[in-house]
Amino acid sequence: MALQISDKIPETLGTDQNGEPIKAEQFRGKKLALYFYPKDNTPGCTAQACSLRDGYNDLRKAGYEIVGVSVDSEKSHQKFIDKFSLPFPLIADTGKRLVEAFGVWQEKSMMGKKFMGTVRTTFLVDENGIIRDKIEGRGVDTKNHAVQILEKMKTGRD
Repeated sequence: MALQISDKIPETLGTDQNGEPIKAEQFRGKKLALYFYPKDNTPGCTAQACSLRDGYNDLRKAGYEIVGVSVDSEKSHQKFIDKFSLPFPLIADTGKRLVEAFGVWQEKSMMGKKFMGTVRTTFLVDENGIIRDKIEGRGVDTKNHAVQILEKMKTGRD
């Protein structure tokens, strides 16, 4: 069963673009925007990452850390981070453990063709590692995602 609002996130999240472990305990006492996206270097995913990059200081001032997750490799993430000067880590979930745990690995369809892929979703996690809210699917404004997170925080469930 996929993680839901009010569930605690897993202690081990995965490994980042440098092969370093990312654990929930690293974010204790801070809010976390854990965002799942389909693929590095695609238009929507690039717009979303750049929005988070551009709003990074405001998100940090609001107490948020940012971590991205896709099923791309560490090498792909390294290139994506370098190309767009992303200041936050990206988890390489090549084994699909995290996307499945969070329920974002789903059947999708494009031009009549069905396939499995990541549904764009951002989970907003509190200082104790509890999921408090989420922004998902077509509700994610890729070009203004940092502002969207900050607005959600003001009007969210907390």
